[in-house]
Amino acid sequence: MAPTRRFRNVVRIGPVQVGTALDHRGREKHTAACTAPRCGFSSDYDSRAAAELAARTHRCPVR
Repeated sequence: MAPTRRFRNVVRIGPVQVGTALDHRGREKHTAACTAPRCGFSSDYDSRAAAELAARTHRCPVR
């Protein structure tokens, strides 16, 4: 079982939350995840700017 990530510097951009955490190797990763019901979008990025860009351009396929 993988340990739970501890996110810091969490920002909400529309329905998407962007947060920073350390991965299992100790590297800093930035995650963008949509909080809309049944959307399922989430992705890890190496830079904060890339995660925020994904959050700004995300369009939920579920209506």
